[in-house]
Amino acid sequence: MNEHILPLLESVPVLSVRDLNVDARTPDGLKRILDHVSFDLGPGETLCLAGESGSGKSVTSLSIMGLLPKASLKVASGAIELEGRSILGISHRALRRIRGGEIAMIFQEPMTSLNPVMTIGEQLIETIREHQADRGSGAEATAKAMLDAVQISNATARMKQYPHELSGGMRQRVMIAMALSCRPRVLIADEPTTALDVTVQAQILMLMRELRREFNTSILMITHDMGVVAEMADRVAIMQHGRILEQGNVFDIFGKPAELYTRQLLAAVPRLGAHAGTTAPPRVSQPPVPVSSPTPTPTTVLEVRELSVTYAAKAAWFGTAKPATPSVDTVSFSIKAGQTLGLVGESGSGKSTTGKAVLNLIPFSGSVKIDGNEIRHLSPRAMRPIRRSAQMIFQDPYASLDPRMSVGAAIIEPLLIHRVGNASEREDRLAMLLRRVGLTPDAASRYPHEFSGGQRQRICIARALALEPRLIVADESVAALDVSVRARVLDLMLELQEQMGLAYLFISHDMAVIEKMSHDVAVMKGGRIIEIGKRQQIFEDPCENYTRLLMAAVPVADPLHYRRG
Repeated sequence: MNEHILPLLESVPVLSVRDLNVDARTPDGLKRILDHVSFDLGPGETLCLAGESGSGKSVTSLSIMGLLPKASLKVASGAIELEGRSILGISHRALRRIRGGEIAMIFQEPMTSLNPVMTIGEQLIETIREHQADRGSGAEATAKAMLDAVQISNATARMKQYPHELSGGMRQRVMIAMALSCRPRVLIADEPTTALDVTVQAQILMLMRELRREFNTSILMITHDMGVVAEMADRVAIMQHGRILEQGNVFDIFGKPAELYTRQLLAAVPRLGAHAGTTAPPRVSQPPVPVSSPTPTPTTVLEVRELSVTYAAKAAWFGTAKPATPSVDTVSFSIKAGQTLGLVGESGSGKSTTGKAVLNLIPFSGSVKIDGNEIRHLSPRAMRPIRRSAQMIFQDPYASLDPRMSVGAAIIEPLLIHRVGNASEREDRLAMLLRRVGLTPDAASRYPHEFSGGQRQRICIARALALEPRLIVADESVAALDVSVRARVLDLMLELQEQMGLAYLFISHDMAVIEKMSHDVAVMKGGRIIEIGKRQQIFEDPCENYTRLLMAAVPVADPLHYRRG
């Protein structure tokens, strides 16, 4: 083992992992997925585990928490110590006392981590009472204070809501509030800002730094966002194929990376302003253009006029209920074939609701036309032919896949519903789709829980592409992907757009991704589009101060940027 993989700390580590080996149970026997993973986490230190999805980052964190699924994964050997105490293989009762109080974890997918039948307040209060032994009204006050700390407005009302009533970004903030509420010694953050827009991400990262300063909390952060790594890390460990390739302080990793893989990760980071001076996304392929035929005028694939979505207010037990507030208010835009409209804004601004409405997945008022067909009053049966030409990639990949269906069955299902091809042709298309999103054909026999979050998102993209649609609504479609896979998937989407004339409604909180993908950009705030225009105009000469604030909050993949002054 290389010497640089085990740098010496100046103090006794709070958390120590030594030669951790984890095996996966497969039909062909045991397969090693973590191979001699070793690192230390010092008091008040932030160590970032970075690498591609499937590299073993999340398996490492689940091993520390004692949460590996016993049916499929097992720790083969190694040691995990918390302040000198071995926590590997201890009883469930002992682990329960440690979890939450001494080690807390922020999980990657908030919707699957929160109890759908308990209110937000009940879940927060339960955690606080379990680990702080506070049975009085203090637990409720602490819960409200933590919601305020993670920038969730109107905490009293939010305490009474259920997880499905919050946006993806707001659910992630609730998870962060829950993890931080017990002031743990070690905080494991598994992609804690994936679902957050850049402004809220900046606030959450600042909150985590303040917690570290105030309580000397040690943070093990797992992320594929190298901008977050540059901002947060004291030290960085780069993982690939279940091994730590190199480990060192953040300045050495960014300034003098020893491994080619690390250099490739840094080169794949999207940078805001990289496409300044251009009016369209970069070309990926060069399809032949017939010189004798004039270029046809692109047809309008999606036309939205005065779109509004209003969720009904709940009836009040006493007095009069407050009137319902529109979630999306009189939104209008259009997208032509071969064009992309980037829809950007903070979580809760109405982006995802707009995306669902234009595919008739939720009730709306106004007009939505897909290929000239008004869809507002169409029944589910009448919508079926239109759904073949209009597909959606949802934000939460795990919630989008049936856990009882294999990956192959999930991707082939749309082809069966729409009676596309014979069995052999469908199998060929399945293999092609898996390869195009960076997976191997043998993934078809596996189930969603056997994949990392980023791999599950690639599966959802393959499923959306199966019917070769005309319109794709991509709702945070690359948020769960590491930078190198994200770059490949974005290039794939651009290539498909060039070859097939696809229209994209591309919803994202990542301003650098929006800049790369979009022909036009719409900025949403409070359910309204406050600014819309060509990409170059929005990014180089924005009219709204809110747009400038969004761009200023984008993380920069340079640790010196955050340490100057």
